[in-house]
Amino acid sequence: MFKNLNQLSSTRRRFLQGAAAVAGSALLPSYVMRPRSANAGLPLASVDTDAAAAAKKLAAGRDITLKILEPSGSLGNVKPVAEVWTAKTGIKVEYIEVPLGEINQKMLLEAVAKTGAFDLALPATFGLPDLVESGILTNLDKYAAKYQPDGFQADALYSIGDFYKGSFYGYQTDGDTYLMFYLKDWLENPEEQKAFADANGYALKVPDTWEELDAQLKHFHRPDKGQYGGALFRTQYFIAWEWWVRFHAKGFYPLDDNMNPQINNDAGVKALEELVAASQYLYPGARTNGLFENFEAYGKGDSFANIGWGGTQKYLNSDKSSVKGKLAFGFTPGGNVKGKLLKTPYFNWGWNYVVSSVSKEPEIAYLFTLFATSPVESIVAVRDPDGYFDPFRASQYSDPEIIKSYSEEFLTVHEASMRDSIPDLYLKGQGEYFDALRVAIQDVDVGKQKPKAALDDVANTWNRITRRAGKAGQQEQWRFLKGLYPRDIRGELT
Repeated sequence: MFKNLNQLSSTRRRFLQGAAAVAGSALLPSYVMRPRSANAGLPLASVDTDAAAAAKKLAAGRDITLKILEPSGSLGNVKPVAEVWTAKTGIKVEYIEVPLGEINQKMLLEAVAKTGAFDLALPATFGLPDLVESGILTNLDKYAAKYQPDGFQADALYSIGDFYKGSFYGYQTDGDTYLMFYLKDWLENPEEQKAFADANGYALKVPDTWEELDAQLKHFHRPDKGQYGGALFRTQYFIAWEWWVRFHAKGFYPLDDNMNPQINNDAGVKALEELVAASQYLYPGARTNGLFENFEAYGKGDSFANIGWGGTQKYLNSDKSSVKGKLAFGFTPGGNVKGKLLKTPYFNWGWNYVVSSVSKEPEIAYLFTLFATSPVESIVAVRDPDGYFDPFRASQYSDPEIIKSYSEEFLTVHEASMRDSIPDLYLKGQGEYFDALRVAIQDVDVGKQKPKAALDDVANTWNRITRRAGKAGQQEQWRFLKGLYPRDIRGELT
């Protein structure tokens, strides 16, 4: 297994180190840098109880209902926590569910309409920069400085997406690092191991590199027998995430320090060519199935490999799946860079608790986010076997109910990947940058474009997006973000 399975670094420490590395860019909020003191924020041991008490005091004599905008399917994560909140504070909670892929757009519309339709929301983390720029999010620095305990984020494994240009906008509440799934019986079959080693010259095992994975997809692909190499995504929305990891694993950042795209260099083209070549070894639904259809298809047990998240595993580890207890897990594969193995785990989704800028009760809403993501309450949210929230605090990995939902083997890999994940492209216009990439990659995958020409077009589009967004501001955030890549990965990327 990758050496960082035993790494004890935290995202919190990485955040501070990275910020120091990009001195001269955005400054950190003072509460992030402050020394430990008895008067800083609420006590950590009782933060959930004290946050509720503070909210109750603020609401005294008033009938208040907090409205939460949330992605459909997450009620099982949110409601148990909200019910405890209401019992402790008397503040009611109203749930507003919207389709999974529409919540960020709904929030952007609210930035214009300013109806006060919600007080809190759970947008996808990758959309926070655009939401901040739209004006719909409350800058939470002053509330965090007032209430957040020292050490509150010490065991939070990924908090990079909580910040934009040095300010704090919301608490991560879902550990969405990208992971690999393999059928253990196929991987450990002696006949398959011999045949693979004879053909490739190395052992059949959980792959370290994309080259090894691609060889395994080819080896196991026998469609005439109803057996397929993999169930990796080839739909437009998901396809770019695989390329993103393949590209980083070749040793490059997507942009240089001047915001010039590097995605169309030789490594980017090669990564795309390899992705397209691997497509021929995937199951028939790869280009049509969405997220939940992917879960169901891989759960049948006729494809060797898959890619996904904790939510994938919760389905595969349930009684709905034929592969429960039959899987091996791994980081997304890496590449050989500068003579050594480079793995670049990737945090590419997640949900953040944020506060609406048009809420009439922003301080109480903030206190709910602090309450909901506290060590005590967040573990209740993550326990839901059907919800979206995956472990994001180190303390959650030893909880018996969470272990039952995911399996100990999966959680070992998940925690290690969370500790060393590269961030998503948290820039203004993130959706535009990625949409251009998604369309181009899918066009190449189905033969509509050639890899180099397609990536050149994307690079030109990215330059236009950067100019429109304001190059100076984009450079500021990109320098800040680069400094938050894991230290061991940062040193290997160009």
